[in-house]
Amino acid sequence: MRIGGVTVLFLLLLCGGSHAAPMLFVSVSGENRIDSYAIDATTGALTRTAQTSLDGTPGALTNDPARKQLFVAYRLEGRLLNFEIDPKSGKLTEVSRTAAKIDPAHLSLDVSGQWLMAAYYPSGEVSVHKLDRDRRLPILGTWYATASNAHAVVPHRANAFVFVPHTSSNRIYQFRFNAGTGVLTPNTPPYFLTPDQTGPRHLVFHTFMERCYVSNEQGGSVSHYRFDPKTGQLIFVELIATLPDGYTGPNATSEIRMRPGGKHLYVANRGHDSIAGFAIDPSNGRLTPVGRFATESNPRSFDIDPSGKFLYVAGENSGRISAYRIDDATGELRRFAEYDAGQRPWWVLSVNVP
Repeated sequence: MRIGGVTVLFLLLLCGGSHAAPMLFVSVSGENRIDSYAIDATTGALTRTAQTSLDGTPGALTNDPARKQLFVAYRLEGRLLNFEIDPKSGKLTEVSRTAAKIDPAHLSLDVSGQWLMAAYYPSGEVSVHKLDRDRRLPILGTWYATASNAHAVVPHRANAFVFVPHTSSNRIYQFRFNAGTGVLTPNTPPYFLTPDQTGPRHLVFHTFMERCYVSNEQGGSVSHYRFDPKTGQLIFVELIATLPDGYTGPNATSEIRMRPGGKHLYVANRGHDSIAGFAIDPSNGRLTPVGRFATESNPRSFDIDPSGKFLYVAGENSGRISAYRIDDATGELRRFAEYDAGQRPWWVLSVNVP
């Protein structure tokens, strides 16, 4: 099967080479620092290798396609920064920063690694900043108004469309993306409207099928959409609960992650304090629950290591990281370790650092 060149580049960068070292980065918002951990590729054990002190409150993290830089959002100060990653220790060295707006809730880079995108929760906006030849952030970016509580900004792997879910307005904004100019143009229609009290928060695209999955903060669920690569439209397929039958306590879903290879999907429940796991049908993308697995208190963020063997969850309230082995066949999680993370761990990101 022929695949576009951009997609091939994306998959190669995602998978990385055999020489790459798996690392975990955690933004510790209560202590204004980012911790770097080496991941044992055999056991999944974490070893803290570096702590980078910051002059602001770190939140969202993302890495460039080459996996040599880490991008950081300062939530309370309204700043975007990028850092060089030391390949041995994971220590971070600041490269540049630029002014943004308060609470950039989510960061993404396009597939080319030239354009940094951010979604702003209070103001309901998206920004796009072009990195220069020295991989520095510009003073000014381009801003796009959407709706209140923009919670993520995610480009499709073909780099032609960008999606921005909003919790309070129950909308997923749909943009066409010009990778040459960085311009976002509202698609037709400009957003996909979900039912009241759904609260689309974060989304992921399947690794090879044209499918999209969205965590619903208020709905306690995950939505499955078919993606039309020609029009850039989302077509609703199914809605699956992330909570067990009969649960009536408070809950707000948060992060959603797909296992490398696309076999399993995971969604975090804050309140129920669990990770909901799903098997993905390789023929049609439909979801089958595989279980709900207890976590630390208030699992705001989690990630899966690049090998797909281990999953790491940060408990925002407990200040701890739980580590799990993923059963390759079933997708079930088995907790094997806990680690002290500090006050209010906010974001977890696993990267194969070359």
